[in-house]
Amino acid sequence: MPRMTDRERLAKIEADQRTLAGEAETVRLSVRASYAALVSDLPVERLSEREFRDVLAHAVRVGGAEAITAMKAISRMMDRPLRLRCVRQRAGNLP
Repeated sequence: MPRMTDRERLAKIEADQRTLAGEAETVRLSVRASYAALVSDLPVERLSEREFRDVLAHAVRVGGAEAITAMKAISRMMDRPLRLRCVRQRAGNLP
């Protein structure tokens, strides 16, 4: 097989890039569709569309593990009696 010229190699590489970009987009859409299907099992109607979008955007931006840690901390804080939370907030001791 004769050796390719630089121009031919470049054309092949660019064609491969286009193929890979198309495959990546197909897989990306598939992943997003599977995540969208998960949402149908959640009571998202309790959130406004903007709240839902903001929650997801922040979770994606900071990363899944960090978002889960933050939301669990908020959940634990909300489980405390209101009076105790208010006292600790005023004292500056609320974690």
